[in-house]
Amino acid sequence: MNQDYIKPDNWSIIEEGFDAERVKSSESLFSIGNGAMGQRANFEEHYSGKTFQGSYIAGIYYPDKTKVGWWKNGYPKYFAKVLNAPNWIGIDIEINGENFDLAKCKAVKNFRRELNMKEGIYYRSFEAILQNDVEVAVKVTRFLSLDIDELGVINYEITPLNKDVTIIYKPYLDAGVHNEDANWEERFWETLDIKNTGNEAFVTAKTHKTNFLATVFMHNVLLLNNEELSISPVDKDTTGDKITFTYEVKAAKNQSSTIQKYGGYTVSMNHDDTTIAAEKVIEKALAEDYNTLLENQKLAWAKIWEMSDITIDGDVKAQQGIRFNIFQLNQTYLGKDSRLNIGPKGFTGEKYGGSTYWDTEAYCIPFYMATKDQEVARNLLAYRYNHLEKAIENAAKLGFKNGAALYPMVTMNGEECHNEWEITFEEIHRNGAIAFAIFNYYRFTGDYSYIPEKGLEVLIGIARFWQQRATFSTYRNQYVILGVTGPNEYENNVNNNWYTNYLAKWCIDYAIEQINKVQKEFSADYARVMSKVNLDNAEIAHWKAVADNMYFPYSEEHGVYLQQDGFLDKELVKVHDLDKAQRPINQKWSWDRILRSPYIKQADTLQGFYFFEDHFNKEQLEKHFDFYEPFTVHESSLSPCVHSIQAAVLGRMEQAYTFYLRTSRLDLDDYNKEVEEGLHITSMAGTWMSIVEGFGGMRVKNDTLHFEPKIPNEWKGYSFKINFRNQILKVSVSHSETNFSLEGKNAITVFVNGKEVLVEPNSLVTV
Repeated sequence: MNQDYIKPDNWSIIEEGFDAERVKSSESLFSIGNGAMGQRANFEEHYSGKTFQGSYIAGIYYPDKTKVGWWKNGYPKYFAKVLNAPNWIGIDIEINGENFDLAKCKAVKNFRRELNMKEGIYYRSFEAILQNDVEVAVKVTRFLSLDIDELGVINYEITPLNKDVTIIYKPYLDAGVHNEDANWEERFWETLDIKNTGNEAFVTAKTHKTNFLATVFMHNVLLLNNEELSISPVDKDTTGDKITFTYEVKAAKNQSSTIQKYGGYTVSMNHDDTTIAAEKVIEKALAEDYNTLLENQKLAWAKIWEMSDITIDGDVKAQQGIRFNIFQLNQTYLGKDSRLNIGPKGFTGEKYGGSTYWDTEAYCIPFYMATKDQEVARNLLAYRYNHLEKAIENAAKLGFKNGAALYPMVTMNGEECHNEWEITFEEIHRNGAIAFAIFNYYRFTGDYSYIPEKGLEVLIGIARFWQQRATFSTYRNQYVILGVTGPNEYENNVNNNWYTNYLAKWCIDYAIEQINKVQKEFSADYARVMSKVNLDNAEIAHWKAVADNMYFPYSEEHGVYLQQDGFLDKELVKVHDLDKAQRPINQKWSWDRILRSPYIKQADTLQGFYFFEDHFNKEQLEKHFDFYEPFTVHESSLSPCVHSIQAAVLGRMEQAYTFYLRTSRLDLDDYNKEVEEGLHITSMAGTWMSIVEGFGGMRVKNDTLHFEPKIPNEWKGYSFKINFRNQILKVSVSHSETNFSLEGKNAITVFVNGKEVLVEPNSLVTV
């Protein structure tokens, strides 16, 4: 049974009623971020119940030493941990001498949280009866500013309901934080300096090993009945890594008392002096005041939604799901800084080390290309170009030569930092996703300049890797690729994973094609790149021999490419014949049993059919879908979206809709029973693809947009926008027609179900 306590709503995530068992899940679901930092929805006041405290700063990590009993050559030296950052949100509270703690109150009534996605603001309100019988109403508003992305703001209001009270507010900064996933209770921050002046405090701390410097800061304003008090702390306590201010406020019955806390982080990645930078952030915030900052936040989010919103008419749960996904993607990455990337948990938890995976190239780039300026997607490609030297080093550690590049499975700075050998050494298909993203970017944006400037070097490094990784089999008289893990991580150390072999061939062919194009059209870039990489025709001929003679496992009996050589040796029991009590198998079975089973964690062969759809006809897709989908357990967050798109292509709308709902509400409904660890950010981009590429049928062919619109029975209509080559096309689909409108200067031609349609600027075209 999935959780279902989140109230269906078009624009908000809403929880009603206080349940201590849900606190950790809600801390994930109500997380906020602004691309530069983020935090779980922890309570500001002290909470003694079960909680997972988490605040995170983009780009800051710790290299946690790999611990294995039997060291193997090529092992990554460390696993990168995203670090829990010093806490700025904390406000301990006493009311008439009683510590305020929801876990200890006699009663908590009318508890409500709302994450307003339209405005990027998190609200919490409730009434509580303390142990001393004081009754209070509490309203909290919190947001992380998009305009001033080092700033967060809290407005915390208490109204006594049954008597006059004395409220002690104790806002604090605490660098004595630890990671939930710390192996040995170790601490990752060292406090260097604590300063305070007036109503402001600054704690500067440094990370061990990586030496990132961060200043966490606060400025406090107190109000009574919305009138600002000129009040100073009655006490300032500095203990160890923490500074706490104490303010005392007397509030009569029904009189509201408020503390506004301005806080956040300034880091050495962006500033020479982080304390001076923090002072400037506070100055900027106070120049605008609380209400102006709140209004600016709403305007900034309105601008994001203007381009990236998808509307669904007639299905609130589906609408809420897609907006939640789009909202979290924008909270995690806005494309302002090419040093940053998209971690699978974003700013919502610590699992997966907060690093970069192939998810970015395979799933996220299409979303950012179509909903932002193309520079944002170009920055994501530049991120990998900037790590090319490290990718060459990673390959060299495994014995590859001559500039062969193996991009890491997991990284913060280009170095491989994933320490499960079957992933690190074997899940090499990630290299192909990076090449595919270069192809995909050019196909969509028409911006070829990236390839001669940067992309060609990446493609050459990747092609060199594939040529060296392939082995000539005298038995088959073909090239094979041995000892790999495909996207289906429920098979390790297999031979000739079809998806990996197909990608390898494609990468080599594509690299050769681009070398020839750059030689013809960009001779200066060609000369520069060739002298740098030292490539000659003999080496290219060797690549070509590998690509032209690559082996692909195939079953004549079933008429399908085999996921890998040994797939048909398995006991082929389909998922629907598996006892439901055995699911999810990753939580119920031993790893040995999983590896011998036919069960597929996520699209594998079908991932290849998704990337290279135009290499196969619909009958081939149908055959492969019908063969592999029944063995797929969808225990990866990246699985349902690819299957939804392919079900839509095949006209199986009921199945496409079911997969869409699963991918869009994966976290809201906690399908995998793990949402308390954080959200699945990168797969959220797959939800966007499920609608735009699945139901909308959007493809780019020969520099032109093509659509094959379909609509689930459950919906009355849906719409989305695409920024295609700096013109914004809006597509609205209902059961009877599809409408197109264009914001731009020039008319564009699109194809709808194969028919040419001219769309003029500022006019509506109905098909």
